[in-house]
This record gives sequence, C-alpha cells and structure tokens, in this order.
Amino acid sequence: MLLGIDTGGTFTDFVLFGHNGLRIHKVLSTPYAPERAILQGINELQIDTAQLSVIHGSTVATNAVLEGKGVRTVFITNHGLRDLLFIGRQARKQLYNLQPSQPLFPVERECCLETGGRTGANGEEVEPLTDEHIETLLAQIEQLAPQSVAINLLFSFLDDKPEKKIEQSLKHKYFVSRSSDVLPEYREYERGMTTCLNACVGPLVQGYLQKLKKEIEPAPVSVMQSSGGTIAADQAGQQAVRMLLSGPAGGLAGARFVAQCCDRQRLMTFDIGGTSTDVALIDGEIQLTSEGRIADYPVAVPMVDMHTIGAGGGSIAFIDHGGMLQVGPESAGADPGPACYGRNGHHVTVTDANLILGRIQPDAFLGGAMTLDTAAAKTAIRSLADKLVMNTEEVAEGIIKIANEHMAAALRVISVQRGHDPRDFTLVSFGGAGGLHVCALADALEMKEAIVPVHAGVLSALGMLVAPRARDVSHTVTGLLSVFSETELNSHFDRLAIEGVASLKQEGVQQQEITFLKSVDLRYHGQSYTLNIPWHNIVETTSLFHKMHAQRFGHRLDQPVELVNIRIALRAANKPVELNRLAMSGKLAEPVKTAKVYGIKKEVPIWSRDDLQAEQLIEGPALITEQVSTTWLEPGWQCKVHKTGNLILNKKQYGYAAYHS
Repeated sequence: MLLGIDTGGTFTDFVLFGHNGLRIHKVLSTPYAPERAILQGINELQIDTAQLSVIHGSTVATNAVLEGKGVRTVFITNHGLRDLLFIGRQARKQLYNLQPSQPLFPVERECCLETGGRTGANGEEVEPLTDEHIETLLAQIEQLAPQSVAINLLFSFLDDKPEKKIEQSLKHKYFVSRSSDVLPEYREYERGMTTCLNACVGPLVQGYLQKLKKEIEPAPVSVMQSSGGTIAADQAGQQAVRMLLSGPAGGLAGARFVAQCCDRQRLMTFDIGGTSTDVALIDGEIQLTSEGRIADYPVAVPMVDMHTIGAGGGSIAFIDHGGMLQVGPESAGADPGPACYGRNGHHVTVTDANLILGRIQPDAFLGGAMTLDTAAAKTAIRSLADKLVMNTEEVAEGIIKIANEHMAAALRVISVQRGHDPRDFTLVSFGGAGGLHVCALADALEMKEAIVPVHAGVLSALGMLVAPRARDVSHTVTGLLSVFSETELNSHFDRLAIEGVASLKQEGVQQQEITFLKSVDLRYHGQSYTLNIPWHNIVETTSLFHKMHAQRFGHRLDQPVELVNIRIALRAANKPVELNRLAMSGKLAEPVKTAKVYGIKKEVPIWSRDDLQAEQLIEGPALITEQVSTTWLEPGWQCKVHKTGNLILNKKQYGYAAYHS
C-alpha cells in the first residue's frame, strides 16, 4: 500500500492507495511534533506498516526558514567575502525608504569565517588552502559551537577540492553543507544562500525524518521535493533545501495527475487557502524555476514555478484612506478567523462575503461539522456598508469581485506576461475555496473549460502518491554555444547522468526505469538572465532559444547565444495509482434542496457531490457541496461528472444575463 501524507499548518492529510482503491483521511496537525499527527492518522486508518510505503510532504524545513528557527550555523567563504550574504544583490524592497528595517539573515555575522582555497574564474588556483588555514578554521568553529557548517568558496563548481578538504576535516563533528554538492552553479550569492539554508535546516530535517522512520518501521519513507519528485528519506536530510516547497509541489503533481485522467495536458492551476492563493502553469510537464525565493531568501535549486499572492478565504476587506474598498493581503487567520466563524472575529473576509451572497451554505460548511454564523457576518459587513452607503449584499459582491481580480491578475502573471494565451489552457481549482471562484476566474481570462478535481481538499497528499522518484542535477558550463562541440557537451551531460543514476540506485531504482530530460540555461551574450531550453543539439536548441525569447520578451536579438548551465532531470515512475471509478447505477442524483443566491431570480439547486453519477450533467446556476469545499457553478456554465469523479466545467454558448434580476 502507498500512503501520501501532507503536513499542513492546520490539518495533516492522508491518501491511502491499496487493494480497495483510494481512501482519504484528515487529522489535526501537531506542529510541535509533526510525527504525532502522522502516527495518529496511521492508527486511525488501521494500517499495518509492514505492508506500507510512505511518501511525505513536510513543512519542517519551510517553517524553520520562515520563522528563522534554523540551527546555529557557521558560514565559510574566501578572504574578503565575509559579508557576501549580507550585501546580496543590493536590491531594496522599498526603493525610496531611507530607513529600511534590517532583514533577517540565516547566520550571524560573527559566524561568517574567511579562509584560503580561492579559485579563479578560469579554474586556476588563486590562493591555496593550507593546513594552517584548516587549523585556524577548526579553532574558530570550536569557539563558536555551531551545529552545522556551510562552505561556499569562489568558483567551487570549477574546482571542488578545497571545499572537500574542509568538509573532510569537519564532517565527523558537524552537519556540513558544501556549495559544490548542493548547487554547483555560478552566482556566488545565490549559491551561498542556498547552501547556508541547507545547513541551517538540514539537522532539523534529518532528525525529524530519523524519528519518523523509527516510529513507523519497517515502512520505507520518501519525501516530496520542491521540484515535484520524491527522494528517499535517507538522502533527504543532506538536501533539505530541496524540500522548501514540498506541499505546493505535491498539489501541482496532484493537479497534473487528475487532469491527465481527463485527457487534459495544458493547465493553469490555482490553490485558494485561508491566507493566500498559489497559481501555476503546467504545459504537459510541471514548470520549474531556479530563481525561486522563500521569504526574502533566494533559493536557486529547481522548484515548482509558482506565483503566490495574499488573497484567500480569510483575506480581510477594509476601506482605505481614500474611501475605496480593498481586500487583503492581511488575513483573519484561523483564530478568531472570519466573523462567520462565531469566535468573536470582527473582520469582514472573503468567506463572510460568500456566505452573505448565499454561495456558502451555513449548515454545509466542513460537511456540516461546523455551522457558520450568518448574522455575525452581516453585522461585521454593515460597518463597511454604512461608510460606502450601500447595502450588505452589494458590499459582499464588491469584496468578491475585488478578490477575483487579484487572483485573475496573478493568473495573468504566469500566463499572459510569459507569452501564453489562457484560452489554450484548462483552469484547475483546488483548496478549500477554489470551487467558489473558478467560474468567475475562467470568465475573467476568457477560458472555456475548468476542472474541480476529486479529493481537491487533499490534492497535495494525492500528488505525493503519483510523483516520480526524481533527481535534478546541474553544473555551470559557460561559453558561446557555437564554440562547443556536440561531443564535448555530451560528455558533460554523461557526467551529470552518472551522478543522478547513482543516487537513484540507492533507492533500488534500475537504470532502465529512468528517463532523462536534458536542458540548458541560455542567454544572449551580454545578458544577465537565462532561459531554460530543452536540449536537442546545438542547432535545434539555438533555434528554440530564439523562438522562446521572442515569445517571452516580444523580440529576438542578433547576438551570439551563450551557454551558462547544463541540467538533467532524472525521473523514475512510482507504482501506478488509479482514481476510484464512480458507480453507474443508472439513476441520476437529484438536488438535495434549493437556496437563495444573491443576484439570481429563482432559488438555486444544491447538489451533494457524493451522490453524483458518472456522466451526469448539471446546468448552472447551481451549488455543489462536499465535505471540505463548495463549487459555485455560475449561470452560463455547465458541469459534467467524469467517471473518475472530477467535475469538468464548460462555458455554454449563451450568456448569463437572462438568469439575473
């Protein structure tokens, strides 16, 4: 049996795939000891761990970085570069603020040490690393008493011997992270910060995974990486920085999987939670970036290319100093939460607005486990309505429209601004509030089709079951592309492939199971930023770069093309997983009741998603409720139930004005 586990801030989600198909389960998270919630869920599911394989998405690394709670770390670099992490790119978040707040750094300045072992840009030695340098470092580190050490010497990707020599002298006593292993690429600041973050959270991740493995023996444990693939827990601790987007990567893997079950390949996804909305684009494969950030830190290892905004179900609506209605980015959180939660919350949120408009039914929230307080929501929104000289429903509708525009703008960032036409894609919504906004967002982008996945509330855990075992290896190789020979470049790729295959073989993967996706980072000579291009050969790849540059930036240059990095993504499929098929009883479900929705002339039918049959067609306007979410099927849209339980939404030919009062 396969068990996917996604540890979130509020709930820990479980998706079990075995002989009887898929089962889902949720328990409250235990942030102080995440493994306790996992053990509770396994016990409640009554699983024999001797017959289990676990794939886990953990927030241990993410939370440690966001909260600044990594272990005490020493940062080692070359002479004269002690302040590398503090100077960074000298980019200020607030350009005209003369007194900016001091940002947090993963290490203290006193823990930044300098040594020899400097390599030049041509790969030749500039300053040797002597035994005296090593002895001095050992004495300094002993006095600072860290738990881990990050080593980041200049141009170590050209010559890693000095870093390895320092590592050998330290690894018997400390957790050691060296840049030539974590990220053998150019850009010393990004490489240094990534290596440092890996050192700061590595011992925490390693300790947590060892504890979890011991608790659920003999079940093997794998961990979800930010790139959308899994890695064995035994190796994950040394590559902890690759787990910073573990949960969101699982969500994208799940979205891609359920869409493929419906024969859809080109997707735009949005995940609406309580505080934020994550959007991404999938064009056959999940799109990755090596220019991601966590908090204020650059993280240059491959991770899912995702755009996040502060707009979610808990986003607070307010009137600004100019008298305009605004929504977010501040959130009411879970406690006290939106006013309708009945916990003395007084802020008006997107959830309150949906409730007032009738799009959320107060007795159907969380499958009826929690009843929402409509009166409290109306009382809270009345203070805004009085100031705007509007009624409460008009203000609620305005809140939803503003929130939708924020989300639509985010979707345009990952599509239109990158040369993609949203109309060529299918919109996939998930998260607790995704189904409430899916039709409006599709309309805003003129998209004709959307999918509300089955098990959308636990999609990240499902994604972990279907994610491949994966390694992403890279190395900086610079020069004009036309100067290299095919043989020379193939030798570089072969060296990377050997490294990735050796790592996967430690998980028992056979070489014939592995697929290799080669790519290169290219730029025009004189540029700073690169585009990642699939590798074919020098001529075809150069032509493809010109085409993609024109698509992304609207122009191409008559300049030589420069190679910067080479990459190989190695993937080995996990055990196949199938969604449960809906029964074909022949008797179609009926609405469970009707309700008034603001702006609609007649009462709207409410359907229970659990009752729906395969191929059943529902015409909007309609509400489709389930345990963890609600789908608002707007007028002018229709929904067909796929045999896997996914809801496929299509825009009808006629408009929706006829349905409105």
